Amino acid sequence: MNKSIKLSFGPVRRLVTLGLTLSVFVGSGMTVEARNTSSYLELATGITNIISPISPLGMDSEAPEVKAAENAEKSSAASSASSQEEEKESPKIVMANVSKAMNVREEPSEDATKVGVLYKDCGGKLLDRQDGWSKIQSGELIGWAKDEYLLFDEDAEALAEEVGKQIVTSQSSALNVRAEASADAEVLGVLTEKTFVDMIEDLGNGWISIDYNDETGYVQSEYVTTDFKIDQGETVAAIKLREEAEKKAALTRNRGAVSADADEVKLLAALIQCEAGNQPYEGRLAVGAVVLNRVKSGAYPNSIYGVIYASGQFTPALNGTVARVYNSGRISDTNIQAAQAAISGETTVGGALHFRRANGREGIIIGAHVFW
Repeated sequence: MNKSIKLSFGPVRRLVTLGLTLSVFVGSGMTVEARNTSSYLELATGITNIISPISPLGMDSEAPEVKAAENAEKSSAASSASSQEEEKESPKIVMANVSKAMNVREEPSEDATKVGVLYKDCGGKLLDRQDGWSKIQSGELIGWAKDEYLLFDEDAEALAEEVGKQIVTSQSSALNVRAEASADAEVLGVLTEKTFVDMIEDLGNGWISIDYNDETGYVQSEYVTTDFKIDQGETVAAIKLREEAEKKAALTRNRGAVSADADEVKLLAALIQCEAGNQPYEGRLAVGAVVLNRVKSGAYPNSIYGVIYASGQFTPALNGTVARVYNSGRISDTNIQAAQAAISGETTVGGALHFRRANGREGIIIGAHVFW
């Protein structure tokens, strides 16, 4: 009886042993086979055909080896889709190939509206190409540029590597910049959050050297992020804003001080009070600046007194009003301040040499006066 039982279970035991051996083979091979999904799936299919006879109703869909094969197939499909999507979402770099600048247009045509400028050594992402034109994105600038003025592929990458730079951005609210790569070193300064500086070198020991106010400083790498940057183009709107800011800066750029004694300061303040005593401070300073611009010009007398009393120039000086204000001593502190500022080189009208009441003439208008 015992012998017959052993004989009847013998084949089943061998099949079970075979099934377990194959299961172990599959389990131990998953890590390796994950690198080659197709061969792993072929192997799984072969195993299925071998072990199916164990179940009279066919393959067990809940069996571990079947689940593993299904998961591998899903993983392979997801990995393939992710890889394709990643390739699609990784635009190629493009660089300007010009000596100064090139126009970027709204459409791929010479007649299309200009939307911005890409300067020498500027670059961006390549979005599209057609008929000798490329659609690019460089910072906020998006538009079409002619291929003949661009570099692509290896040439673009080589130029980007040459002219680009690594940026270090602080992710700490107060990141110490130290004189040496040590937490005990002298603190040169502090970088607030999102402040970025040029990177010199990643030392590989938890420290990065940076350019900090023209000195070599060191920050801990765990508190910063690094990024590779290349110069970007400008939109037409950004160009206009920049030019307006530059123009304003030029109008207020210090033009150099002139030596003057207390009497000359008082005389200039008296003239300012007579000509612009009811105007905003910027307008009062502008009047004083006109006088000092004339002193420096060479086309007028080279002293404050000489300019103020030059024939046919300032009516309040010629009709005696300036002298009366000067002698009265009732000159406001604001006008004295404006006179001192003008003498020290400050100006709100650049190098303007004239002014009059605003009457439609082109120039710099401040309050009721136009300066040119």
